[in-house]
Amino acid sequence: MSALPTNWQLRRAVETLGAGGVIAYPTEAVWGLGCDPLDPAAVERLLRLKQRDRARGLILIGASLDDFQPFLAPLPAAVRRRLARTWPGPVTWLLPARPECPRWLTGAHDTLAVRVSAHPVCQALCRAWGGALVSTSANVSGRPPARTRLQLRKQFDDRLDYILPGDTGGRARPSEIRDATSGEVLRPG
Repeated sequence: MSALPTNWQLRRAVETLGAGGVIAYPTEAVWGLGCDPLDPAAVERLLRLKQRDRARGLILIGASLDDFQPFLAPLPAAVRRRLARTWPGPVTWLLPARPECPRWLTGAHDTLAVRVSAHPVCQALCRAWGGALVSTSANVSGRPPARTRLQLRKQFDDRLDYILPGDTGGRARPSEIRDATSGEVLRPG
């Protein structure tokens, strides 16, 4: 697993995010792209980089369930317990979004995809940022996600504002996606 980024590297990532930038960072299986979830221009730029349809929605990562509080409807205790059994870890849950949650995050859905990552670089980044971040695989839609820094550079060249150093966690597959209401697995992990 990756060594933690230095304080300087984390500060640079946070400054870049705060200025509306799009950054890359290692996750459990692949490199991720992230930005401030409340900055519509940053999200739009990220979607253009990926050539991703806005209607699909995006995933947010956080260091704890509390990071998602501004975006999610209140959760019943049973759902909170189910989440606690899988987090931190490689499981993304679709949860009911607050009505005021930006559509650039939910897309055409009434739910929001969220994950408390177990990757130490993701944890450190979210803590330094002070909350949740957009997290999507670092790839142009339809292409395989970047698993190495070289693959990341080949797909995005110099179009990213910052790359937070580290290594991916070595998982073979991206996070599993589950619907919290039905319990259905939408993407195996």
